[in-house]
Amino acid sequence: MIIRKRFAAGFCALFATLGMGLSPMSAYADDEPDRDGEAVPKVELVLDVSGSMRARDIDGKSRMAAAKQAFNEVLDATPEDVELGIRTLGANYHGDDRKTGCKDTEQLYPVGPLDRRDAKTAVATLSPTGWTPIGPTLLKAAGDLKGGEGSRRIVLISDGEDTCQPLDPCEVARDISAQGIDLTIDTLGLVPNTKMRKQLSCIAEATGGTYTSIQHTDELADRVGQLVDRAADPVVKPVAVTGADSCSAAPELKPGLYADRAKFGEHRWYRVDVEPGQEVRASVSVGADRAVNNDYGVLMRAVTQHGREIVRGSEAGDGRTDVISTGLRYPKPERDDEDDEDRTETVCLQVSHSYSATSATAFADAKSKPGLPVELTVDVVDAPDDASDVAAFGLGRGWWLLGALVLTGFVGGVLWGWLSRSRLAVWRTN
Repeated sequence: MIIRKRFAAGFCALFATLGMGLSPMSAYADDEPDRDGEAVPKVELVLDVSGSMRARDIDGKSRMAAAKQAFNEVLDATPEDVELGIRTLGANYHGDDRKTGCKDTEQLYPVGPLDRRDAKTAVATLSPTGWTPIGPTLLKAAGDLKGGEGSRRIVLISDGEDTCQPLDPCEVARDISAQGIDLTIDTLGLVPNTKMRKQLSCIAEATGGTYTSIQHTDELADRVGQLVDRAADPVVKPVAVTGADSCSAAPELKPGLYADRAKFGEHRWYRVDVEPGQEVRASVSVGADRAVNNDYGVLMRAVTQHGREIVRGSEAGDGRTDVISTGLRYPKPERDDEDDEDRTETVCLQVSHSYSATSATAFADAKSKPGLPVELTVDVVDAPDDASDVAAFGLGRGWWLLGALVLTGFVGGVLWGWLSRSRLAVWRTN
């Protein structure tokens, strides 16, 4: 997850999910905390312990001291139903060998039920040491959180850029997101500069996470605590799906939330079955998890199996937002005949976007892979009793108000013209 056009995204999500609370969500996972069923939220705090953490510029103390104090406060307040672990980067190797320094990541405290005293003791031993291998550390942290059905979150606290290129941390985060393992990475920058802010923001955006700039100890403790608490909140997990290049080969979607990836210039197809008297409601959001050109859009079309367009929704952006959303709805009317061939209709949903890479060469390198994140919401509910509710260019029952306004304006214009001519005639007579 990205400066977002949240109003449009929220409207489309609400529009597409009005009936979801009343119908079974076959594609939704049950995320109620249940240790026996392993649906337990997991968090790993990843702390930069590189040499630059010695700097004394956070409330008159070193960055390392501020991080330790914040960790102790967070550990005291961690919810009982959250399994928490701690991983470090740059904590052990003192030398100058880059190859060795870029392997310097260690799980300080394993992900599991929290023993606060043991975790605090482990944090107390840390001392600023070496390199900043963010990319390799994120790969290890993702492995630490594997297993189970609960939400998973990495909280990365760093004060500098990765020093282990060419393993780009942004590319690592995108690859983790593309695996569909429901893992969010949040990043916090201690006394950030422009380059560090850009890199940490990129990592967070690739997985739907957040970036926060930190200047004070209390800010660090508060923000980390908020993120740990957020992991304990029940969430709806999108189900991974792969759209096809044609309707005939498209996967069938039941009501639920889905996640996919679409490359630049790629069209994705999905199918939904609709019975007479039912209405399909769908929305799509596409996010830019990397640098893209300005001026882009997203399109969702509902099409029959024979290629006839039923309805469409579209939205455009211009560089001021990195997530755009649109939605549509289509009611299948009841029929008087008993023709079995017309009882169920397969509606094909086509999703495309016009994001483009920032350079001509980006299509040939990693910047085009994996595709941009796509999130689909689909529901099938009983259609309104009056099909006109969704007619008249999407105005619903408001069409009569528009008609009344047009008629009033027309009559008012005629009367005003007649009165003006009458006054002019009287003036000329006098």
